[in-house]
Amino acid sequence: MDNNVISQILVVVLSVMLFILMILIAIFVVLKVRDNQKNKKVEDKIQDDERKSKTEKKENTSVTANYTKQSIMDFMEFDKIEDNMIVQKKGRRYLMVVECQGINYDLMSGMEKVAVEEGFQQFLNTLRHPIQIYIQTRTVNLEKSINTYKDKIKEVEDQYRQRLLRYNQLKTSDTATQEEIDREFFELTKQRNLLEYGRDLVANTERMSLNKNILNRKYYIIIPYFAEEVADKEYAYEEIRNMAFSELYTKSQSIIRTLSSCSVAGKILSSQELVELLYVAYNRDESETYGIERATRAGYDELYSTAPDVFEKKIKVLDEYIEEQAIELANQAIEKVKSKAQKEAERKEGNIEELVSKMAEIILNENRRYVGNDVAESAIKEIKEGGENANEEVKKTRRGRKKKSVEQ
Repeated sequence: MDNNVISQILVVVLSVMLFILMILIAIFVVLKVRDNQKNKKVEDKIQDDERKSKTEKKENTSVTANYTKQSIMDFMEFDKIEDNMIVQKKGRRYLMVVECQGINYDLMSGMEKVAVEEGFQQFLNTLRHPIQIYIQTRTVNLEKSINTYKDKIKEVEDQYRQRLLRYNQLKTSDTATQEEIDREFFELTKQRNLLEYGRDLVANTERMSLNKNILNRKYYIIIPYFAEEVADKEYAYEEIRNMAFSELYTKSQSIIRTLSSCSVAGKILSSQELVELLYVAYNRDESETYGIERATRAGYDELYSTAPDVFEKKIKVLDEYIEEQAIELANQAIEKVKSKAQKEAERKEGNIEELVSKMAEIILNENRRYVGNDVAESAIKEIKEGGENANEEVKKTRRGRKKKSVEQ
């Protein structure tokens, strides 16, 4: 081949290679720029996330710092409970709750089931306002029943001890007949059997309370009332509340009467029962072991709870000790006064003859001018000489009085 042709071919190949190289460089530059932009976006996103997290922490800190009872109430879906009603939306909505007693539908006969179904259909057909059916499942808490049983058993145990003491006294008595002893033994056996039965009952109930699978379902019908139902006329809060109570009470009674046709008993929940209903709804886990009564006694409605001051506890203990010691000292003083009076009475009773003689002499001496000195002297002499006879008469009189008091 000619050298010129070869050189032209090399120039063309070199030109193509340079062109391809330039294209590759351009592609590399574009990819690099895109990669830098992507990395920058990632960095910007990370910085934004960090800023947001810092802002959220500051907000959470400020929220925690402003954590008050009012903030908790704002979280709730109700404002307060009054007049057997749940107040919502700042007095613009009221709720009244009817608790329904369940029935054993599966244990009924065919005719009874038909009657219940027809009654329930009648209940649905008579509704002219919205309702809500609410079912709440609770774990059966037997603590209150167990405490009641234990109190009763304590009374039975005290009665059993009294019976046992009486029986032992009759056995050791010489005047008791065999019939009286047998009768008392029969009553003692009855009391002992009752005590053993009560203890077994408490033990079985305590074992049953350990089973957390014992559940109880409660059925409720919630009836709402909206303040918008009132005419456009402006009413005061008290007037709206009174109208709401009147309207809800009428509707609740109508529902209770209609439910009675299908053998379902109902009642309107009181304010305290509404508190318990909401407490269980908001505290599903705690309510099983920490009921509303114990929570109320523990001060659950206080935002912060602190342990009592050690000096306050010490003062309380000292006050109790002082009171106990004062009562004991008062009883001892009463016993001492009684014993002194008793000793004085015994002393006077033992020297009653001498005291009577001295009192007679004093009376004669005080009345000398009325009876005369000679008569008074003779009488005093007679008292001294006949002291023994007079004392004997006094003793006889005293024995007669004692005998009469014994006979009475």
